[in-house]
Amino acid sequence: MADRIKLSAEPREEFGKGAARRIRRDAKIPAVIYGHGAEPVHVVLPGHETMLAARHANAILSLDVAGKNYLTMIKDTQRHAIRPEIYHMDLLTVRRGERVEVEVAVHVEGEIAPGNILTQPETVIVVDVDALDVPEYVTVSVEGRTDGEHITAADIELPEDVTLVSEPEMAVVNVHAEVEQDLGEEPETEGEESEEAAEESASDES
Repeated sequence: MADRIKLSAEPREEFGKGAARRIRRDAKIPAVIYGHGAEPVHVVLPGHETMLAARHANAILSLDVAGKNYLTMIKDTQRHAIRPEIYHMDLLTVRRGERVEVEVAVHVEGEIAPGNILTQPETVIVVDVDALDVPEYVTVSVEGRTDGEHITAADIELPEDVTLVSEPEMAVVNVHAEVEQDLGEEPETEGEESEEAAEESASDES
């Protein structure tokens, strides 16, 4: 289940690029809360606490904004291209019983059979789930899997009341036999060639 994190936020009263830069200079993050047909609510979030919260996939943020509570899910995060900074955040209001489509990480556990290699073309699947009961991740076991075995999205066991949205046949894990590369014979080095030539010359002289 996704973590629910409580944060205190401030109403945003200044707008524009200059105002956004001042907000970030104060180690805070501009954000907007939207959903359910209501007017968007512009807020300012505490920078450090929000950065920590954003590390959790599908985290639920319980925001206190001037005494009013908003239950939200992180919908989109705009980050700096290089530095570990969040420029802006979109938050979607959610309610218990409300269904949402979200990406959930796929964790692989177990050991495949010796002599094989594993690839994971997809690290997430999309599911339909109660907004307040989003699993942090789902797991697939590859224990003993051998060459040619595949795990598709449909093969993943989902928690109760979680429905798969991704294509059922989408490959999530593939197992293949290791392929030995034929590197051929090692080429003779310049030193070896010189040594052989010297041996032949000595043989001729004798």
